[in-house]
Amino acid sequence: MEDDIEELPSWVRPPPEGFVAEDLDRLPGLPNHAELIDGSLVFFAYQTAIHSCAVYLFSSALQHWVPEDLRVRSRMTIILDEDQRPEPDVTIIRLPGEDAPDRTFYWGKDVILAIEVVSRDTRSRDRKRKPLLYAEAGIPHFWLVETETGRLVVHVHELDPAAGAYVLTGVHQDRLKLTVPFDLDIDLTDLA
Repeated sequence: MEDDIEELPSWVRPPPEGFVAEDLDRLPGLPNHAELIDGSLVFFAYQTAIHSCAVYLFSSALQHWVPEDLRVRSRMTIILDEDQRPEPDVTIIRLPGEDAPDRTFYWGKDVILAIEVVSRDTRSRDRKRKPLLYAEAGIPHFWLVETETGRLVVHVHELDPAAGAYVLTGVHQDRLKLTVPFDLDIDLTDLA
């Protein structure tokens, strides 16, 4: 009977001080799209169709609007500090040089916009914890995308540097038309 018990990977038991950002690149057999929040490994449930469509919509639409000195990336972790390496659904980054093809993360200081598409298993982290982490890291723009109704609702936030927190600047449903962080106009109903 004991022969049927599968050996668990060593990383199932965290070190006493918690994991650090670099561990995501070193732990063997770690599932894809793992993130580090407060020194703990976090894994994702299977993605729903609407979540996938929303990530694709923002990734592809933003490519059209993003200025030449910025880049759109999806499902890449960002290192905010030693024990914080979240994975936003979409980010806009300032790339201070050539992008290495084997890169596994970006630095929080280079992120202009972090977008989280809320799903059932991530709603508490996306709505509460991650905005705090992104604000503490000084990321100037944060969008929270809700999908519960089957339609996209985008809550646009800007960082108030004096308060060190995000301020809601708008809620958008059918169309997302903004002038910051750059001019853009996205049809939120185009989920096909």
